[in-house]
Amino acid sequence: MKSTKSILGLLIIIALYYLLPLAFRNLWQPDETRYAEISREMLESGDWIVPHFLGLRYFEKPAIGYWINNLSQLLFGHTNFSVRFGSAFSISVTTLIVYWLALRFWQEQYLALTAAMIFSSFLLVYSIGTYSVLDPMLTLWLATTMCSCWQAIHAPHGWGKKIGYLIVGVTCGLGFMTKGFLALVLPILSVLPWVIVRKSWKEVLCYGPLTLLSAVMISSPWIFAIAQREPDFWHYFIWIEHIQRFAEENAQHKAPFWYYLPVFLAGALPWMALIPVALHSAWQERHTKDEALYLLGWIIMPLIFFSLSKGKLPTYILPCFTPLSLLMARYATRWGERALKINATVNVLFGVICIAFLSGAAYTLGLVDTSFFSLTEGKKELLAVMSFIVWSIVGLITLKSPITRWRWAALCPLGIALLIGEMIPQKISDTKQPHSFINMVRPQLEKSRFILTNSVGIAAGLAWELQRSDILLLEEQGELAYGLRYPDARGHFIRQASFANWLHERCKTNEGSVSLILLLDDGKFPRNNFPPADAIFQRGRMVFLTYHQSKSWLSC
Repeated sequence: MKSTKSILGLLIIIALYYLLPLAFRNLWQPDETRYAEISREMLESGDWIVPHFLGLRYFEKPAIGYWINNLSQLLFGHTNFSVRFGSAFSISVTTLIVYWLALRFWQEQYLALTAAMIFSSFLLVYSIGTYSVLDPMLTLWLATTMCSCWQAIHAPHGWGKKIGYLIVGVTCGLGFMTKGFLALVLPILSVLPWVIVRKSWKEVLCYGPLTLLSAVMISSPWIFAIAQREPDFWHYFIWIEHIQRFAEENAQHKAPFWYYLPVFLAGALPWMALIPVALHSAWQERHTKDEALYLLGWIIMPLIFFSLSKGKLPTYILPCFTPLSLLMARYATRWGERALKINATVNVLFGVICIAFLSGAAYTLGLVDTSFFSLTEGKKELLAVMSFIVWSIVGLITLKSPITRWRWAALCPLGIALLIGEMIPQKISDTKQPHSFINMVRPQLEKSRFILTNSVGIAAGLAWELQRSDILLLEEQGELAYGLRYPDARGHFIRQASFANWLHERCKTNEGSVSLILLLDDGKFPRNNFPPADAIFQRGRMVFLTYHQSKSWLSC
């Protein structure tokens, strides 16, 4: 009976967190608009080998992540749901893997369901699992690799063990095809402590060639295909995307070594207070329980690796939450009611603090410089406060009965999951969700022969919404700088200082109207830097300008 309720609860969480909200939020730039547009262009061109973004070569990632998104768009069409479904699907399958591995470790269905529920309700897992990036897919392949590795290690010698190591190679190859060499490095680092302590070097070295062989076989067709089509791909992918991002001083998203400590703690909500219980208990049993050391390595080694990297993003440590959920489920009650009460108290306090900040109380008291919402956004503010009231109420329920209801904490993020799309402040929406602004000026955009913008993220949003990849970049090249170096990319980028001359040439050849969308740094539009437009519309930090052939000052 208890397991039946847990299965139902898990299914409800997946439906409410990972399926229902996908279609009711605008896409965020730059990530979601980028991945949406790359897959749209792949489907439009029929070229599934070489990724293109705004019609330019885009060598930042291999192909399988795009293929998953391609299939999603084929199934669900040109929708926000389809853009995010690949991530949600990957996390949902990873949740099943968590369930299976817990069952394999401890042979307790209720414990396995608890682990799956904890994993699917982590704040970081939910946030990234409903967001279109490649990290949920990498997390899926790493979880599959670690499960396959455990099976292979414990399989009897013979064909069973050989097949196990071949499967490890297949999952590593699929991970490599999703996000590159990380999919090979992370499993090796994760199993390294276990291999050292258990002195399993001989077996790993013996069967390692089988793993390498299957990894090469699964990935080599695409590797050779893109090398033949675009010989420069592997230079960029290895040097720029891996070496520079990890070690160079000019790496993107630079952050200090300790960056992931607060990200890890906050990402573990609503189970954050159980981290000490889980890690300490596993450390105590590292010599007596094989799975304890195995899971610890899976958490700690990737954390150390990414902390050493120069470039850091919160999404990178998503794979660490898979083993963390297993340890939490196993050891949550090890310290009894005390640990569970602390966790419930943390959830109540977190909800109350968020309510204070979102309701403007923190601004009134001078704790922050500005309010999150403007005076006209009362509805959004109310929904935001309500979402964290839900968090606090669930925390209070678990605090009242910590022993019997501690698993209810999985419902803490429910308000956020259901309401987040309707409570984004306008000042954030204007710059990070270009959909609404684009639709306001859509009639003019659809009549324009040329569309320019100074933001790659906005360009991706324009291309996705208008289903055209010929959006031009003004002044800012961003992540497309490498693709713009190719001779056939000439004309995709225009310097702001040359814009007036470029506009005059378009008028001379009578090529049609021009629209321009600018993302401003400070909200102040420098009118003197641009030719007088036929129409100007500004909202927040975004400005729309349109130029027609009839403009008198452009008489040709």
